[in-house]
Amino acid sequence: MLAATLVFAGAARAQMPAAPIPQAGTSGDPAFVGAPATPDPFYEPLPPRHPFMAPNGYSEIHSDAYQSDVNPWSGPLGRQTQVLSTFQGGDCGSVTFDSHGRIVTVCVRANGPTMYMFDPATLATLASFNLPPRQGVPMNTFQDFTGGGYFYMDNQDRAVVATTTHHVYVVAETPGPGLAMTADYDVSGMLSSSDRITSALPDWTGRIWVESFNGTLVTIDPATGSMRKRDLGEETENSFAIDEAGAVYVVSIKALYQLRAAADGTPKVIWRTVYPNSGIHEPGQVDAGSGTTPTIQGAYVTITDNADPLDIAVYRRSDGRQVCLQPIFSKGMGSDENSLIGAGNMMIAENNWGYTGPTVTQNGGLTAPGIERVDINGDGKGCHVVWVNNTERVPTVVSKVSLASGLLYTYTKDDPAMDDPWYFTALDAKTGRLVYEVLAGTGIGFNNNYAPVTLGTDGTAYVGTLGGLIAIRDATPPNLPAPLPPGVGSGGGGSGSARTILSLRLKRLRGGRLRVSLTGSALRSVTRATLLISGGKPRRARRRHAPFSFVVGSLHRGQRLRLRVVAQRTGHRQAAAVPARPAARIVSVTPRRAASSAIAAPASTAACQPSCSASARGIDAPTMAPIAAGPAPPRKALGPGARRSASSRPPPSSTNANDGTNAIALASRPPATPAAA
Repeated sequence: MLAATLVFAGAARAQMPAAPIPQAGTSGDPAFVGAPATPDPFYEPLPPRHPFMAPNGYSEIHSDAYQSDVNPWSGPLGRQTQVLSTFQGGDCGSVTFDSHGRIVTVCVRANGPTMYMFDPATLATLASFNLPPRQGVPMNTFQDFTGGGYFYMDNQDRAVVATTTHHVYVVAETPGPGLAMTADYDVSGMLSSSDRITSALPDWTGRIWVESFNGTLVTIDPATGSMRKRDLGEETENSFAIDEAGAVYVVSIKALYQLRAAADGTPKVIWRTVYPNSGIHEPGQVDAGSGTTPTIQGAYVTITDNADPLDIAVYRRSDGRQVCLQPIFSKGMGSDENSLIGAGNMMIAENNWGYTGPTVTQNGGLTAPGIERVDINGDGKGCHVVWVNNTERVPTVVSKVSLASGLLYTYTKDDPAMDDPWYFTALDAKTGRLVYEVLAGTGIGFNNNYAPVTLGTDGTAYVGTLGGLIAIRDATPPNLPAPLPPGVGSGGGGSGSARTILSLRLKRLRGGRLRVSLTGSALRSVTRATLLISGGKPRRARRRHAPFSFVVGSLHRGQRLRLRVVAQRTGHRQAAAVPARPAARIVSVTPRRAASSAIAAPASTAACQPSCSASARGIDAPTMAPIAAGPAPPRKALGPGARRSASSRPPPSSTNANDGTNAIALASRPPATPAAA
């Protein structure tokens, strides 16, 4: 049901200056650790722009419809870094930007959410809009993302947010500036009264998909308001990913799904893949299932499962077949309630084990350490660990990677000091080494509680916290260009130019058949490969995912094989012509101006970029290990509530219905000076 336009409007007000979030004092916490970063950019193909969402990086909590958590622009480099905050008495989680660069976010308090518009430079309040309050008391206030934890900014500067009352609001901007609801979709007739909406996102046709906690998927036609639904019958507490082909990827407590809308809009299951699950509700996750929103990465879709030890699980988008399972973190002490960072073949996971609410990290309490990078093998047959950081502790943040700086930006609490210092932390994305840390603030008001790091195009990083919103920026914006594909703007095939390598491997098989395989460092950027056989009866074969491999029958003399490759993001085509009886050899792809190129390609065409040799300089590397996450802190150091349970979804032992109100109340007033650490 579609309600009338302009149901009610929020306040349009004069700028309200930002009041800082109260601190818990200091115990000699260092304001800066490490050294400013030397940018070490690297190129990876980026997800396509969603036609019904704001530009990538502006639109939602995970940066884009693929849920990549990757930005082409830089965050802070640690150069005379400054911290600014605005006190709101609630967690300002998802941060989006309108076409004017203003922040639009939803700040969730104990009694419910409010939408705000903030000045990105000063964090002054420009407008607000009250959303419906909480409907009852959740089992765990700090793991309830209903009513604004997930929302998106559309392509017309409108925030689309699911409410606590089973509605989907479309909130537009008005002169002043102000915020006003322009559409209201009532989905209460499609959900049970006890259910709640987890997330809402559009597919590539503009149809809005609504996902509920109990596993009901509803589609809304914005033009007519008509709705269709499908019940999966399985709990779904994460958001979902959408691709340009119309597929929607949902992870439930049991399985990973690909769905599409039928002609009438009804969600239709294309494939369902059950992932490994120990049945254990690990502290740090909302339930006994995957804690990650699915991430689309080229030909793959990735999650963490709920095995023990935890795995990064990679599946093929085309059919849901498993590509690899890579164990991460220590057995019995690993959980991840945040989407993987996915760039090219790179995946980065953080360990949230031990976090069940703010009481866990108060009074010096810590969670288990661990951040790991795993890469999908270039041939699409397995994956491997690249690095392990056993030093940094990331209780809950949605981290981000910047391609321009080469840094992984996260939010850590490593110090057991009683004033509870929280740090904005930058790691080298290629090595996992700590580059620098900036003290964001002390006390419960600076606990981010599942809110993300969000990077602005000017290099500012924003982090929502239980006290409101903080901004971290360098005294001078970094102004780093987004990395270009190799060969683009490099002046051609000179000695200083980047080389793009694709290998065409040919192997004779029994019976005169021939296997043609595409390999090389640029393979992760390839989205489609078409094999053409000319001479005699023409033949054609196409592959839309790795491995890009073809088997052809015997060929006659004079027939030729031609392989046409389409690279993600650039959309340029590269083609190779091969004689009918080739010797087994490797052919390189370089820019056209390179005379030695055996496969011609446009000078501006590129598919991937090798990592730069210079690395960001910081402090000494943490302890590294090939797979194991290393020793976790003693259980006493983890604070209360870190007990593991094997039930389907019980409330965490340290958190009850009153903890939400009590913790927000603590963040709403300056706390007493703590004892020395």
